[in-house]
Amino acid sequence: MHPTAAILKQKLDKARKHAVRFMEDSFAYAKEKWDKSHATPDFKVRDLVLVSTTNFNNLKGCKKLKYTFAGPFVIKVFHGENSVEVELSKELSNKHPACPVSLIKPYKSSDAENFPLRNRIPQDIPPVEPSGSKKIPKVLKERKLRTNKVRKYLVRYSEPTCEDEWLAERTYMKLLNFSEVSETLEITILQSNISFRGRECEP
Repeated sequence: MHPTAAILKQKLDKARKHAVRFMEDSFAYAKEKWDKSHATPDFKVRDLVLVSTTNFNNLKGCKKLKYTFAGPFVIKVFHGENSVEVELSKELSNKHPACPVSLIKPYKSSDAENFPLRNRIPQDIPPVEPSGSKKIPKVLKERKLRTNKVRKYLVRYSEPTCEDEWLAERTYMKLLNFSEVSETLEITILQSNISFRGRECEP
């Protein structure tokens, strides 16, 4: 063997041993870190679990409003210690049924099943009764159209069920006058009731 080739072979062997030693050290360090933070999952076959929707990219609707977990699904089989296969529903049949254990969590049933003796108090929400007259407490914007030179007002009603809308000047003035008249009538009726009650209390 040529002496130059022998020297090159020695350098390559040293570099290879050096690389192998560093790779073994990195593998040992990664294994030690993984063993400290990783816990063996206690899932079993036929358990109900929730699957994370992190990798579900083709779900319908807004991405911000989609659920972080889907399910519950039944565990079908295990593929090693860190992979599990679940039985997906028809809506998610195009998804791969296998996923890592880190993307699932146990499903907890509702409180009614866990606590059958707990009484739930029904919440009676009174229906919102729309009033006959619309009151305009605030005008948000106003504009004037160039085509027919009509001034419009963006009004906000006092009733929570009514949405903001643009009204022409005539309609706005009618509603404004009607609300003022109705408020005047309410004040007059209230004052008359107070005076009438005061007279009844007089000796």
